[in-house]
Amino acid sequence: MIIYNVTSKVTNNIHERWVQWMKEVHIPEIMATGLFHDYRMCRLLEQDDQEGPTFTVQFFTDSLENYHTFMHEHAPMLRQKGYEQFGNQFIAFRTVMQVV
Repeated sequence: MIIYNVTSKVTNNIHERWVQWMKEVHIPEIMATGLFHDYRMCRLLEQDDQEGPTFTVQFFTDSLENYHTFMHEHAPMLRQKGYEQFGNQFIAFRTVMQVV
């Protein structure tokens, strides 16, 4: 199994709206691609939240091929939507993991 992990630090002034957008818009759009079969969204604890909370979203897929298809065909447009919605009020980095 492949896990596509997105970690995001979100400013305090948008974090509630950002979480709602993630749950109601962004994650459903990613899942609608049909390339992932499940996901999990978490808030990191024991972090310095002075500038805002940190969240992770993990998307689960069965193959690297599905992940690569997502990255090439869907990710650029979906990322752009996030920047159009929230500008520079969040930062995100991505990692890919394989369950062993």
